[in-house]
Amino acid sequence: MEDPELVRRLADEQIALTVCPLSNVALRAVPSMAEHPVFAMLEAGLRVTVSSDDPPYFGGYLDRNWDALVAAGASREQLVRLARNSFDAAFIDHAERQEHLARLDDWAAGSL
Repeated sequence: MEDPELVRRLADEQIALTVCPLSNVALRAVPSMAEHPVFAMLEAGLRVTVSSDDPPYFGGYLDRNWDALVAAGASREQLVRLARNSFDAAFIDHAERQEHLARLDDWAAGSL
């Protein structure tokens, strides 16, 4: 996020980036979950996704990383964007991607 030219390129090319919030805080790469750059990354239009890094050591699998973002104030819109990014970045075929995105859209609309 410190290099505006790189951020612009990553956004323009929609290069997928993975963040592991719990380990980022534990390793002191960021001071706190509330200050995690994932929120600024989403605002900048980056295709950021959430993952886990060595769950037993850093305190959680994927669900705990999501819970930590929710506790830090992630909005429903941000969570939907993160989920959408994960399907857009996944190594799955187009039909499977569309199926997942349709279910996500239904959930986001309150249909599920």
